[in-house]
Amino acid sequence: MIPVPLSKTWLLLALLMPGALRAAEPTVLAPGATLKLLGEGYQFTEGPSADKDGNVYFTDQPNDRIVRWDAATGAFSDWMKPSGRANGTYFDAAGNLLACADEKNQLWSIAPDRKVTVLVSDLGGKLFNGPNDLWIRPDGGLYFTDPLYKRPYWQRDPASQQTGQHVYFLPKGGTPRAVASDLTQPNGIIGTPDGKTLYVADIGAGKTYAYDIQSDGSLAGKRLFCESGSDGMTLDTEGNVYLTGKGVLVFDRTGKRIEQIAVPQGWTANVTFGGRNRDLLFITAGTAVYGIQTRVKGAQ
Repeated sequence: MIPVPLSKTWLLLALLMPGALRAAEPTVLAPGATLKLLGEGYQFTEGPSADKDGNVYFTDQPNDRIVRWDAATGAFSDWMKPSGRANGTYFDAAGNLLACADEKNQLWSIAPDRKVTVLVSDLGGKLFNGPNDLWIRPDGGLYFTDPLYKRPYWQRDPASQQTGQHVYFLPKGGTPRAVASDLTQPNGIIGTPDGKTLYVADIGAGKTYAYDIQSDGSLAGKRLFCESGSDGMTLDTEGNVYLTGKGVLVFDRTGKRIEQIAVPQGWTANVTFGGRNRDLLFITAGTAVYGIQTRVKGAQ
């Protein structure tokens, strides 16, 4: 038998069995994993974040509460109600839950005993549009998005008081400043564990961008990551980026789409990794929350 070069073998396989190569492509999901309904009966779920033990805290903004999912038992409980109409959340290194408190357009730090510290309430005496999502970099500085979504519960003038819908950097103990001012409607945001790259979803433009993070908090090297916007975002340990909207879309670090996870709701708002091993993709979608086991683990 004349040996066939490896490259030609793959070519023959692609021609004779076109599905074989697709099946061989890596997946972020665990073998045999299927989407599972974890809980329902909410009005609109958002902002999931996992603590050090893998318990997930998420928001039910119309009902003004933060709900806790127990990683060990799968039980749900109201953790904080009222919650300042919390939206996006993120845990800091000390175990405080930082929340975009949309009722008064603030950023909160919520201690484990539920004591609230207001980190940001305005900029130059003017209210923010409504902090929506945030990410904390390794040194404690944080980035947050500030799109304008007019809320029926606001007691304020719904018109924007800022110069636009921006991305802000808040240094630890400092004052926020805009670091990206050329986006249509920034929403989801996530950064890499090494603190070098920031991803921002411009949901208004239907695009997601990547930036190089500078030591002073400024952003450089803006580049298009993918032609998809997103509500919420997360990362896994392989550098894959998870976007939401109609289900969950997964992109590798080059911006190539490698997975699509269908979710039986009209809108998938946000996503994070939870569970004791950080290998449960926890999805907030409309009136319910879902989970699916993954081969990969969430980045920390």
